[in-house]
Amino acid sequence: MKDNVIAGLDIGSTSIRLVIGQKIAGPTGEELQIIGAVSGPTAGVNRGIVNSIEETTSSISAVLEKAERLVGVPISRVWVSINDPHIKCERSKGVVAVGRSDGEINDNDVNRAIEAARALAVPVNYEILHVIPIKFGVDNQSDVKDPIGMNGIRLEVETLIIQGLSTQIKNLTKAIYRTGLEIEDLIIAPLAAAEAVLSMKQKELGVALVNLGSSTTSLAIYEERNLIHTAVLAIGAEHITADIAIGLRCPINLAERIKREHGTAVLGDLSKKDEVDVSYLVKEEEVNDDISLISRKYVAEIINARVEEIFEKVDNEFKKIDRSGMLPAGVIFVGGGAELVGLVDAAKKKLRLPAALGVAKNINVVIDKVKNPEFLTALGLVLWGLGSGSESVSNNKFKKLGGLLDKVEGLWNKIMPK
Repeated sequence: MKDNVIAGLDIGSTSIRLVIGQKIAGPTGEELQIIGAVSGPTAGVNRGIVNSIEETTSSISAVLEKAERLVGVPISRVWVSINDPHIKCERSKGVVAVGRSDGEINDNDVNRAIEAARALAVPVNYEILHVIPIKFGVDNQSDVKDPIGMNGIRLEVETLIIQGLSTQIKNLTKAIYRTGLEIEDLIIAPLAAAEAVLSMKQKELGVALVNLGSSTTSLAIYEERNLIHTAVLAIGAEHITADIAIGLRCPINLAERIKREHGTAVLGDLSKKDEVDVSYLVKEEEVNDDISLISRKYVAEIINARVEEIFEKVDNEFKKIDRSGMLPAGVIFVGGGAELVGLVDAAKKKLRLPAALGVAKNINVVIDKVKNPEFLTALGLVLWGLGSGSESVSNNKFKKLGGLLDKVEGLWNKIMPK
């Protein structure tokens, strides 16, 4: 049973989420069943960056123990999300001559072309996380989706190379290894969430997935089924809470409750006389404060200002690839910050695009907790594990034996063309 378990570990700046799936035999073949989902507070991570390995290890261990008690199965391997603001992506091309004498393109030719694209100048302190093919070209024919089986002399591929900061990757992996877990692979958070949330139709038309976390906002933009851009921004829902705390001069935990229960991202028909009594929150949070009545409009103005700033930064990423206001399938929101009231309406206005909250489309989920926007990244990691990242050639540096076997197989294919 242990071999059939797939676990997705999403390490956020305030919460760690772990979703566990199990491969079962279904009427149409192998199916995935979600058997558990747990979360716990994070310590030692700030804005997606590990700043204390000891504290991060303890946080992961606590969540792991909780999960193993829940599902009754030991968890030894995990697919992990990374949400570091230092992540960057750039395009790279690779060109190779087709190996077979009859000119038919096979898997080996495609792999060699991708390897050629991978050989770009990576900065000293960066390493490659994903190599994602965008499109192929065979001789004079461009925009080829799948070249396998076609005939030609020259094969070209354009890829998106996603790179992460080496030190941050090492710190994160070290914290996970110390818990006794093995890492299947590192996946950037918006790519993982897209596995669970986006349909092929949305990816075909043009869509952006925005993962609004507590202290980072990450996004992945798709068009013609291909990932064309990704970024992680060092701003998130925590900044909205901090603004409310400063604006109302109240403790941060009270500001968070006010945001969740009485906050909205749109001003709408609110008037200055629209007040709400928060004395019960003051009592529940046990804060030494004399706040009782607050203006809903004032709170909404504070939230709206920060939300607009976040959307402006998101739109700047769209502008980098000339897609500002040009994504027919719009923007899909996931992450804990996506539950803010009025966020979708504010996004429609500011980004000039359709907008909606993400829901798990690619799997039937019976555990209600997993349907929450904050769990969708961890759920996506489980799906990624099931398909082993079909759209990406990831680094796989955590599977040393697997990588060695791949090299041997690649060498054999070069010596003995299929």
